[in-house]
Amino acid sequence: MRTSLTICFFLLLVSCKNNSNNNTEANQRTNMDIGNDFIDAFYSFNRDSLQTILTDAQASQPEILYYQKWAECANYKIVNRAHYSEKNDSILSFPITVKDDLMAALQIDFNVTDTFHILTRNGKIRSVKTSSNDLDVYYKAKEWVNKNRPELVEKACEGIWGGGPTPCECVQGMVKGFAEFTNEKKINRKKQK
Repeated sequence: MRTSLTICFFLLLVSCKNNSNNNTEANQRTNMDIGNDFIDAFYSFNRDSLQTILTDAQASQPEILYYQKWAECANYKIVNRAHYSEKNDSILSFPITVKDDLMAALQIDFNVTDTFHILTRNGKIRSVKTSSNDLDVYYKAKEWVNKNRPELVEKACEGIWGGGPTPCECVQGMVKGFAEFTNEKKINRKKQK
């Protein structure tokens, strides 16, 4: 009987210790871990995973979920996942360099770096903002498409970055328009020669 009680006590002690270790490990997740989980979810192109990670960042969801679908439909491929940087104990920046259809349509050898600025508090993401190093030609092409080929983007890009319903159609319209912009530039160059 005493042996049975000793074994039960030992098993109970080990079980409690294992649960305690699991809780400690969960509480020791760093902001870097949380940020990397966000990046993994974003580039998995799984909306549900990303939405779950953004549960406590409701205000960021429309833009970030839209951007995820935009990135998927523009065939973003990670070229470089640079080291994150910490602005302070709650804001991290994760620069991600990607190859995408937009730059391919512009026929330039340039990979865009998007930086995700992630605010965490109490082990949860509270907001995410993005910035990019897009070249001037990107903005010129975008302006050209809006002016010369609005039918490609006008309806498709309604609600852009605010959770609009058609991020795929929007970016695909932009890609098509960017290709036309590039072709027009080539034709104009030939005429000038």
